[in-house]
Amino acid sequence: MLRHHLRALDFEVRLCVTELLTNVIDHLGEGTLVTVRVTGTDLGHTRIEVTDPDPRALPTLLAASETAESGCGLTLVDVLAQRWGVDQGADRKTVWCELAAPGR
Repeated sequence: MLRHHLRALDFEVRLCVTELLTNVIDHLGEGTLVTVRVTGTDLGHTRIEVTDPDPRALPTLLAASETAESGCGLTLVDVLAQRWGVDQGADRKTVWCELAAPGR
């Protein structure tokens, strides 16, 4: 069952991780140290967390544009995720999202 769950979510998980990491690179630069965690929740969701060392550079959900060449990453996360948010600390922030299990 877990293997099926992971296979079904594989594309969405990879896409969300890629978009959240791209935000870090775009706003803080290549070489920024990050921590990526992918875990399961008690509700059967998959939680993705990307932590970086800058608590000030908060992600912003932009209005979707058919002609935009950038700025769509968080919109994709918003569409795929059940919910997402930002946890700020004194010296870091964690941008997270939760994806529903297939069929939920």
